[in-house]
Amino acid sequence: MSYLFTSESVSEGHPDKIADQISDALIDNFLAYDPNSKVACETLVTTGQVVLAGEVKSEAYLDVQDIARKVINEIGYTKGEYMFNGDSCGVISAIHEQSPDINQGVERADDNADFETKADAQGAGDQGMMFGYATNETENYMPLALDLAHTILRELSTLRREGDAIPYLRPDAKSQVTIEYSDDHKPVRIDSIVVSTQHDEFGSDDAMLAKIRKDIIEILIPKVRSAQKPEIQALFNDKIKYHINPTGKFVIGGPHGDTGLTGRKIIVDTYGGKGAHGGGAFSGKDPSKVDRSAAYAVRHIAKNLVAAGIADEVLVQVSYAIGVAEPCGLYINTYGTSKVNFHDGEIAEKVQKIFDLRPYVIEQNLKLRNPIYQETASYGHMGRDAYVGSKTFNKGKKNELTIDNLEFFTWEKLDKVDEIKKEFGI
Repeated sequence: MSYLFTSESVSEGHPDKIADQISDALIDNFLAYDPNSKVACETLVTTGQVVLAGEVKSEAYLDVQDIARKVINEIGYTKGEYMFNGDSCGVISAIHEQSPDINQGVERADDNADFETKADAQGAGDQGMMFGYATNETENYMPLALDLAHTILRELSTLRREGDAIPYLRPDAKSQVTIEYSDDHKPVRIDSIVVSTQHDEFGSDDAMLAKIRKDIIEILIPKVRSAQKPEIQALFNDKIKYHINPTGKFVIGGPHGDTGLTGRKIIVDTYGGKGAHGGGAFSGKDPSKVDRSAAYAVRHIAKNLVAAGIADEVLVQVSYAIGVAEPCGLYINTYGTSKVNFHDGEIAEKVQKIFDLRPYVIEQNLKLRNPIYQETASYGHMGRDAYVGSKTFNKGKKNELTIDNLEFFTWEKLDKVDEIKKEFGI
């Protein structure tokens, strides 16, 4: 029997995502000036205020207020009428030194050790379990509902920044997509699409809502559809139920409408509710925190397994004890879609021969000590294109720093497919 599955996304101007982006901008700045920095940074945003709190061990000194303001302005909160403006909001810092009790198990005094010794010496930054997931229902091995929800808001952001076709858009927005699946788990059609977008006030309430609905359905959705491959385009139909700003007008938004906090959109950040989630947020954490680095590592495993043809769908779990390098366990579930003559437990055993999941090795293999994290903090940490680029910090200031050849989203690389095929004899 067919069934419905739903995923949501939020824009870069959503309050929680503002907080994530500020926290990750701080991570990037610390890592740019001191790659050995240990950081756990939380951000709160509300009407006219930003509060930064957390623990740091670093040789770098940052102007955290300037960093926060720059992020807010880049997102688009540049007008006083938004009641949250990067140039005028208050920024309070309560960042303090990291506890040595936590650090002792993560960073041991062994600066001259070789790679293997360092790999054994650096323990996990916390206990917990992390999940990675991949499916072959999209080209980027992500669940379709979430991929479409992200695409809707990325296209909406582009329209807002261009400002011609839909000139009244403001930064805060949410989307939601519901897909009908067949009983053999294949997408059949898009059942409903929800878009709630903040906007300027213009005309009567009825006129505003009618205009916004028309523009979303006739301008935004065709752009989203045209960006898909033909088999996904075919899922769009004239029976889709559209809910556009269903509560009415949405003029008051952003941190003025709703307080934002780092780490409150972990399902948006990962797989939209497909697979599983260990519960740990990513943003604001340096890669010694396995909540982040190990979640990237198991996405890397899941994606390469599906791309290699091991299964149509794969869930990978890894778990750690704080201060201990070797994982407590590795679990794999192919949901009965395995294409190889091995049980899921046997697949897990083979995976451990290919992928080293000790925290130090993850950092090295995925190049996670680089300042690459602000880019992850909106529209999902998974399913993105890996690319090489550069970043400049403190442009125009005495301590200006440009870093070239940075590799972004390394966990999305399909660089283990051949090795997997060889191990599994395919």
